[in-house]
Amino acid sequence: MLVVVVVGSAVWFVEGFVGDIDWSQVRAALDHLAWWQLPVLVLGLLLRQLLNALPLSVYIEGCGPLRAVANDQAAILMTTIAPPPSDVVVRLAMFSSWGISRSAGLAGTVMNTVSFYVVRFAAPLLGVLVMAVTGDLLGGELWTALASGAVSAALLVVVWLSFRSPAFAASTGRRTGLLARRVRSSVDPGVWAESVLGFRGTVVDRIARTLPLSVAALVGMVVVDAGLIVLSVRFVGASRVDLPAVWVLTAFLVAYPLTLFPFSGLGLLDAVVIATLVARAGQEVEASLVAALIIWRVVTIGAPLVLGMVAVTWWRLSTRAGVT
Repeated sequence: MLVVVVVGSAVWFVEGFVGDIDWSQVRAALDHLAWWQLPVLVLGLLLRQLLNALPLSVYIEGCGPLRAVANDQAAILMTTIAPPPSDVVVRLAMFSSWGISRSAGLAGTVMNTVSFYVVRFAAPLLGVLVMAVTGDLLGGELWTALASGAVSAALLVVVWLSFRSPAFAASTGRRTGLLARRVRSSVDPGVWAESVLGFRGTVVDRIARTLPLSVAALVGMVVVDAGLIVLSVRFVGASRVDLPAVWVLTAFLVAYPLTLFPFSGLGLLDAVVIATLVARAGQEVEASLVAALIIWRVVTIGAPLVLGMVAVTWWRLSTRAGVT
């Protein structure tokens, strides 16, 4: 029911953004979906979720890939049904039950988030690279990608300097604390500086290896996600002639920073991708795109919720049985 409400809200947003939609054509496009194609998308989603969780296993000793996936899915479930910091609470509870210290679990969670932000803002550069290789480079996408890539590079530089220099890490924590104190007077910048130094000490010894591995896994996750949209487009009947894969890939990758918004940019990202592709391929592909993105959202929102329930159940049962 939650998935229906969320996707329905996204459809309403898309219609308001791109104009009236011929829903009879959308239904006709959805009718192209064969029974075996949905399991294919779910298998792709499983690979996406595995790649998304791998940084946790890279950053946190004692948290293997299976545990990382379970932890990630449980956090996604909690984010959906309860307000923050419910996701962090369940993450730390799971880490603790596995014998992982709170500080190590929290440090790995933070680095996982930082790595994802680096990749999130670098995704448009990947889209431009695809366009350049295929000789289909457009100026608008190029400037958008360069601006987004600059944000990604700045994040990467700050992270790297923070781990290379204790003084820089302390300065970053102190300055962040000073900014936070403008909102909450009780904040002590000195404590924030000490916290950042403590965080640095937890992961600094392995950062030269773990950060590149984590970024590579998350780039793979974004590529798989883009591939799921291409498959969804093909499964609703849009041909390679109507919508070349490179157009779909680049439209999604250039818009990927919009996943910063709630539910991975639900509605907003969809509308931008549809508007971009309709502008290139014509109004006749609009219904197919709407149908494809509905399918993609149902799979990428609904399946992780089911996986989250499975993960929480598995964790509780294994913890009670003393097998973690």
